[in-house]
Amino acid sequence: DEVPLMEDVDEEGYGFYAVRKAEYDDTPETAKKEAEKLYYPSVTSVNAEEKAKILHDKQPRFLEDEGFYVGTRPKISGWNVNKMENRLIKELHREKWFGEDGRMIVLPNPLRPTPSRPPIPEEQEPGLEVQYRKAIMHEFDSRYIDGSLDNAGYYQLDVDINSLSFSHHHLFSREHVLATRLSQLYEEYMDRQKKNMAEYLSEKLKALKLSAVHLKDHMAAKKSEHNYADRSNFQKRLQDYKDEIRRARALRDKEEKTDRLLLKAIIKTWKDIKQQREKQKFINTPLKLQVITEETNKEFDLTQWKLEIEDELEEMEEEATEIYNRKKTEYEEALKKHAEQVKAKEDARVRIHKRSRKQSTKGSRASLGSKASKHSAENEPNPEEEAKDQEILNEPEIEIPDKPEEFNKEQARKDIIAKAKEIRRRPGEPKLYPEVTSTQPITEASKCPRGEQQRRNDVSKCEMFLKVLFNNKEVSRTSSKPLTQEFKLNFGQIFSLKIVQWPESITYQVYETSGFGGEIICEINSSIPDSSVTSQSVQLENLDFSSDHRVNHGHEGVGSGVPFSFGAKNEGTETLYTTGELRCSVAWAINDQGELLVPPSTQEQGNMFYAMRKMDPVTAIGAAGVVDIQKLAKWFEDSRLDPNDPANADLVYMLKSKGGESALLGPKEFFRLEQLQEEFNFCDDEAIDENKRFRLIYLRDSEVTEFKNYKMIPLLDRDIPRDTFAEYEKKKREEEKYKEEKDIESHRAAVSKFMQRVREQVIRRFRLLAHQRRLEDVINEEAVPNIALLGTSVLKLTERRRPLRVERKERKKVVPQTIDNVKILININRAVYVPRRVAASRGGAMTAREPDKAVKNIVGETQVQPFIEVMFQDVFLHTEVGDGPNPSYNEELEMPFKAPNEDYTPGNLQTVTDNIYLNLFDQVLIDIQEDDRQRGTTVHQRIEKKWLGGLTIPFSTVYFNGKIDGTFKLNKPPVLLGYTQGPDEEEGTSLRSNEENTYLSVFMTIEPPLQPPEPMRERFATTEDEKLLQYADNWEKTLNAKFSDREYKTTVIDVNGKTVFVTRYFKALEPPPDIFGSSDTEVKKMEVVARYVSMIPSVSDSVVFPGLCDIWSTCDQFLQMMAGDEEEHAVLLANYFLYMKKITWLIIGKGIPEGPTAYVMTEQENDYWIWNAGTGEHFSYRDSYCPLQSISCLINAENIWANVQQYEKPAQMNFDLSQGASWRSFFTRSFPNTGIASYQPERLYYKPTNKNAVLDLQEKIETLLKNKIMEWRSRLITRWNRHCTQIMRKLLPVLEENLGHSPGEQHLAELESTFSAYKVSGFPINMPYNEINPIVDAVFSTRVHAHDTSDVEFALAVYIHPYPNDVLSVWVYVASLIRSR
Repeated sequence: DEVPLMEDVDEEGYGFYAVRKAEYDDTPETAKKEAEKLYYPSVTSVNAEEKAKILHDKQPRFLEDEGFYVGTRPKISGWNVNKMENRLIKELHREKWFGEDGRMIVLPNPLRPTPSRPPIPEEQEPGLEVQYRKAIMHEFDSRYIDGSLDNAGYYQLDVDINSLSFSHHHLFSREHVLATRLSQLYEEYMDRQKKNMAEYLSEKLKALKLSAVHLKDHMAAKKSEHNYADRSNFQKRLQDYKDEIRRARALRDKEEKTDRLLLKAIIKTWKDIKQQREKQKFINTPLKLQVITEETNKEFDLTQWKLEIEDELEEMEEEATEIYNRKKTEYEEALKKHAEQVKAKEDARVRIHKRSRKQSTKGSRASLGSKASKHSAENEPNPEEEAKDQEILNEPEIEIPDKPEEFNKEQARKDIIAKAKEIRRRPGEPKLYPEVTSTQPITEASKCPRGEQQRRNDVSKCEMFLKVLFNNKEVSRTSSKPLTQEFKLNFGQIFSLKIVQWPESITYQVYETSGFGGEIICEINSSIPDSSVTSQSVQLENLDFSSDHRVNHGHEGVGSGVPFSFGAKNEGTETLYTTGELRCSVAWAINDQGELLVPPSTQEQGNMFYAMRKMDPVTAIGAAGVVDIQKLAKWFEDSRLDPNDPANADLVYMLKSKGGESALLGPKEFFRLEQLQEEFNFCDDEAIDENKRFRLIYLRDSEVTEFKNYKMIPLLDRDIPRDTFAEYEKKKREEEKYKEEKDIESHRAAVSKFMQRVREQVIRRFRLLAHQRRLEDVINEEAVPNIALLGTSVLKLTERRRPLRVERKERKKVVPQTIDNVKILININRAVYVPRRVAASRGGAMTAREPDKAVKNIVGETQVQPFIEVMFQDVFLHTEVGDGPNPSYNEELEMPFKAPNEDYTPGNLQTVTDNIYLNLFDQVLIDIQEDDRQRGTTVHQRIEKKWLGGLTIPFSTVYFNGKIDGTFKLNKPPVLLGYTQGPDEEEGTSLRSNEENTYLSVFMTIEPPLQPPEPMRERFATTEDEKLLQYADNWEKTLNAKFSDREYKTTVIDVNGKTVFVTRYFKALEPPPDIFGSSDTEVKKMEVVARYVSMIPSVSDSVVFPGLCDIWSTCDQFLQMMAGDEEEHAVLLANYFLYMKKITWLIIGKGIPEGPTAYVMTEQENDYWIWNAGTGEHFSYRDSYCPLQSISCLINAENIWANVQQYEKPAQMNFDLSQGASWRSFFTRSFPNTGIASYQPERLYYKPTNKNAVLDLQEKIETLLKNKIMEWRSRLITRWNRHCTQIMRKLLPVLEENLGHSPGEQHLAELESTFSAYKVSGFPINMPYNEINPIVDAVFSTRVHAHDTSDVEFALAVYIHPYPNDVLSVWVYVASLIRSR
C-alpha cells in the first residue's frame, strides 16, 4: 500500500503523468449551442394530429383483423418506441417508416405487390393417391422366443442331474466332521504332489545357479577381449540371474513350507480321529491313514543341508552387502548435505548480524559530509540478499538417517538354520508318504450307544429330491432318494425341457423330507448355456451350495448352524453350516436329424430379459461361475459394468484382489448414461455388416471400383444375387495373401499398398470436382447447324463416288443406357516379313543366322502358312490361313466385350485392365501315317500351330482413342527355333533392318462407339504464378485454334491434385550405377538405361486413378509405386539422358498402338533418335516404321516448342528449333524464362534387390508354369526334357546381356547341335515383372502347349535378372520337341 502504482505522479500534474477528472464546460453559452444543434426526442407518445397527417386523414387499417397472418411484434419498451417515433416524425419522407395502422413498421409486409394464386391440378396424380387399409392387429409378446405362444418353434434344453454329496450335514457325527476334514486335506495333498512345485523350483534353482557360474567364468576368461558395452551387458545379465535365483528360492521355500504344514495337518487330524474313536468307543467312518516311511542317507542329507545353507548365506551376504553399500552412500551424502546446510545457516546468520550492525550505525554516517553520505549509499543493504538469507534460515533441517549396520554373518546363519528346520526335512529324517484308504470296518449299530443309534435311524429315514425351476417356475422334479450313511445321493436323471420363452434362469431347489413334511435346504443357480454347448459335448460340472438353516439334535448329530465341540480340554467350539456339491449339467438338445434345438442368438441378444440377465452374475454364469474368477472377470467385461458404480464395489474389489485386469477394473475416462443402450438398439453392428443390401449401398457410396456404378439395388436382401461380392472378396483375399508372403512379393505388396494410399488421396481430392456437373452432362441435345456446315453437307451430295477409295466416317457416340451388344471389330489386312521354315533335313533346329540356305518347295516359294489368332477375355478368334512370308488377309473379326457389372459408363470402362492379344502362328501339317502301304489311299495328318510373334494392345488404348489403325511391329523372340528370316537367295538383295522384324497392319474399333470420358476442365489448386498460367492458357488456345488435333501441354496435374508447370519435371538424375556393367560406349550405356526404364511395369493412369485426369508423378514417386504410364517412363528416361550430358527432349504426340503418348528424342551426330521408353527401343526419325506417328510439341527444362509445321510425322518434319515458322516456343524475349525450379528430388536412392528372393521367385514362376502346362494338357501326358531345359537356362542370361537381341554364333551352334534329333518349336519371352498372372497369360496365348499328342516333350526355363530397386526382367524360354523319325 505504501508503494505507488506509477512513479513520478503528483496531484498538481507537473510530473510525467497527471490524474484529474475530465474537463467540461458547463457555461450557459455551451448549453445554448447544444440546444440549437442537437435534438432530444421526447419519450411521450406521438399526438393524434401527427398520426392523422401521416395517414393523410384516412382510417387506420389493421391486416390482422382482415385475416392476414402478420406475426408477433417484437417486445420493445414503450419509451424506446415513443422516442423512435418522435425521431422519425421529423424525417423528410416519414410515411415510409409507418404502416397503414399508424404504427412504426417492425414486421415484413405479408401482402404481395401483384395478385397470384397457386395452381390447382384438375386431376389427382396417380402416384399421390392415398389408399386406406384396415389396420392389422398382431399380439407380440417379447417374453416368447417367436413372439407368441402359438407360433413357438421347437427349442429344447437337456438338464442332467447326476449326484448330490454333502461336505457337512446336520446329521454328521463328530467323527464325520473330522473324516471330511481329513479327506479334504488328503485331496489337497495329492493335488500338490501331482504338481510337485517344490521339486520343480529346486531344479530351476540349480539350473539358474549353474548358468550364473558359467557366465562368471566366461566374463573372467574373456575380460580382456570385452569392451565397455559388452561388460555392461554381461553385468546386467548376471544381475538378472541373481534376482531370478532369489525369487526362485523364495517360491521354493514357500512351497516346501506349505507341503510340510499340510503333512502335519493330516497327521494331526488323524490323531484327532483316533482320539474321537477311543472316546466314543465306536467307529462311524471307514477312513484309515497309513504313513509310509522311506529311510534316507543322513550323511548325504547333511552335506546337502550344509551346502544349501552356505549358498543361501552367501547370497544373503552379497545382497546385504549391496544394500549396506547403498545405504552407507546415502548416509554419507545425507551427512554431507547436513553439514553444508549447517554451515550455510551459520553464514547466513553472520551476514544478517553484520547488516543489522551497519543499519544501527547508519544515522551517525548520515551526519558526516557528502563524501560519507556517498560511501553510505554505496553500502546500502540489498533486499534480495536479505530475502535469500532468510530463506536459508527457514529451510527445514535435513534429517540424518540411521547409520547402516554391517552384515552379521553368524546371526544370519542362525536365522537360515531356524527357517530350514521349520520348513524342511532334517538330515536323516525319513520321508513320510501318507495314504488314506476306506478299509476301516464300521461298528454295527447294535453295538453303538443309544444316541448314535438314533442318529443312524434319522439318516436312514432322511430322503431328498430336487426341483428344477425354469424362469422361476417349476418344470420337473427328481424322485426321492434316501440319504446314505456316506451322505451321498445318486439321481442319474435327465430332463428334456421344451421352452417357448427366452431362458432367464435355471434353478435347482434341494428338498429334504423326513416323514410327511418336506423342507427346502437351499437353492442352486445354474448358468444359461451358450449355443455351442450341446448334449453331445457337454461336461458335468460341480456346483457348490450352502444353507443357513439351523438344526439342533439331541443325539450324536452335530447339527447345522449351532456350536459344538469335540470334548477335549481347552478346546473351543465350532459352528458349521450345511454345505455340499451338486454334479449336473445343462445343454441344448440335438434332434434325430442332427439339428441343434437352440433359439436364434440375434433375437436373444435383443431381448430385454436377456439384457437384464447380464446385470446379475449369479443368474448369468451361475454360482460356480461366481466362484471361478476367470468366468466372473469375463462376465464383468461382457456386461460392461461401470467400475466406479458403488453398487459394483464388491465385485471390483474381489477381482482386483485376485489379479484382474487393471485396464478393465481401473477408472475409465467416460461414464454411461444408459447401461442397456446396446440391448435396445434396432440391431447390432454385426447384423448391419452381414446385411448384403446395406453392404452394397455402403460400397457404392464409397465408390469402390466394383460397385460405384451399380444402378439398381433390390429392396430386399434375398433378391441380391449370391455372387455379387465374389470378385470383391477374391481381390481382398489376394491382397491379404500378398501381405503374408515374405519373398519378393512383400515389396510388391508394399508398393501396392503405397499406390492404394496415393489413389485414395487423389480420389478424395478429385471427388468434389468429379460430382460437379456441367450443362452438357445433364442435357443431351444436338448442336444447331450453321450455314458453313449446311453448305458442306450439300457439297457432299454432289461429290464423285469413288468405291475403291473408302473413307471411314465419324460415328455417333452411344449413350450408356442404350447399349445392348458391344463388340470389338478387328480388321486384319496383311503381314509382312513373316519368318519362314527351314529345311526338315536339318532336324528343324536351324535358326535365323543362315538366311541364304532356305529351302524352297517345288513352286519356288518358302514354306510358311501364317494366320493371326486374337484372344480377348478368354475368347479366341483367328483368320484364314495365309501362304508365304507376306500374306494378305483382309478379314474382320468380331470379339464380344463384356464390361464389369454390365456397366458401360465412362467411369467404369476406365477400370478395365484386359488386354487384346494378337498372335502370329504358322500352321504346320505333320504326317503321322505309320503304315507306308496306306499312303496312296489314306491321309493321316496332325495340324500344329507354332508361335512366331505377338502384339499386346490394352483395351484402354482402343477405348480412349476410339480406333487403332496402322502397321505394328510384332514382338518377335530373338531366337526362333526352326525358322529363318530374310530375302530369298535368288532375289540378290541384302538383309535390310526392316526385314529383321515382322509387321502387321490392323484396324481396330469398338461397335457401337462408346462414350469416352470427358476431361476435367476445372481449375485445380496451384502454387504457380498466376501470370504464367494465364499466359499458358492463351498460348494453348491460340495453337488449338489452328491445330485442333494436336495436343499441347504446358501444365499437368501431380499426385497432390495441384497444377504444375510441365518444365518442372525435368532435371538431370543419376541412373543406378550398377546397371552398366561392361558397357563401354555411350550408345551401349544409353541402351542399358533405356532397358532399365522399360523393365518398370507400365500401367495406364486410367487404371491407377479411374475417372480422373492424367496424373504425372515425379521420378521418386514413380520408382516407389513401380508402375506408371508412358509419361512417367519418358520423363525418367529423359532425366537419365540429361545426366549423361545428352541433348534431350520429351515428345508429346501420338503413337501406335498407344494413341496420345510421350517419347524421348536425343540428338546424335547427324541424326535424331526417338526412344520408346516403354520398350527400350530407339528409331531414327527417318524410319518409316517408327511407331511415333505424330509430334505435337517438344519439352525440356528450358522451354516448350510447339509444332506449327504442316506435317506432324517425324520423317517429314524439320527439327531446327530456331526456325519460328516450324516451331513456336513458349518462352520468348517478350515473355522470358525467369528460372523455374525443378519439381524432381535432388537425387534418386536405389535399394539393392534381394537375390535370394529373386531366386525363390524364379523357381516359383517355373514351377507354376510347368503345372499350368500340365493342367492345360490334362488329357495327355506331359514329358519334360531336362537336358534341353539346362541349355535354355544357360542361354537366357546371354539374351539379357545382349539387351534382348540375338545371341552370338557359338550359342546358336550349341542349340543346333542339341536339338539336331528333334523337330523344335520354341522361343524366349521377355517382359517386366509386376504380377505372375500376366506371365501365365502370355505363355498361354502362344499356344505352345496345344499339341494333341503324347509323343511330344517340353522344355521350360525361367530366368529373372534383378536390377536395383526391385526392377526385374523376366525371361521365359518354352519349347516343344518331337523326336525325328
